[in-house]
Amino acid sequence: MTEGARASVVVAVPPARAFTLFTAGLGEWWPREYTWSQDVLEGIGIEPLAAGGLCVEHGPDGFTCHWGRVLAWEPPSRVVLAWQIAPSRAPEPNGEHASTVTVSFEAVDGGTRVVAMHAGFDRHGDGWEAYEAAMRSPQGWPYILQRYRSMT
Repeated sequence: MTEGARASVVVAVPPARAFTLFTAGLGEWWPREYTWSQDVLEGIGIEPLAAGGLCVEHGPDGFTCHWGRVLAWEPPSRVVLAWQIAPSRAPEPNGEHASTVTVSFEAVDGGTRVVAMHAGFDRHGDGWEAYEAAMRSPQGWPYILQRYRSMT
C-alpha cells in the first residue's frame, strides 16, 4: 500500500454547495494547465453527475478525453473517482491501472472541509513513485484544491 497524496481546504459554503461546486462546477475551477486542451479547452465535467459518470474533457475539433469515472456518488458527503491518467500523463483506458481519488465534504464551523485523498498509485505501474510524489507536492492536489477554493 502506498502513502498516497492528501490535501484539504476549508471553504465558506455548506457541504451541499461545496459538493455541487466541486462536481457540477468542475469546468469552472479545474486548472486549464492540468488538461490536454489547455488554452483551447472547451469544457470539462462529469457526465452524468452520478455513479458511473465519466470525467470528460472536450477540446476543439471534437477532441474528447475520458480521464476518469465516478465509482461512488454520495452527495453531499463524498465522491470517489477512478483516476485514469497514467504517470506519463496519457489517458489510461484500463481501469485496473487506475488510482482512486476520494473527495470528502465535512461541515466545520462556518463552512466545509474538503479533503482529497489520492491513493493506489502503484496500480499505475512504472513511474508511480514519482507520480505520487508530484501529486503530494505543492503543485499537485494542494494546488488543485486551492484553485477550487478560489472559485467558492
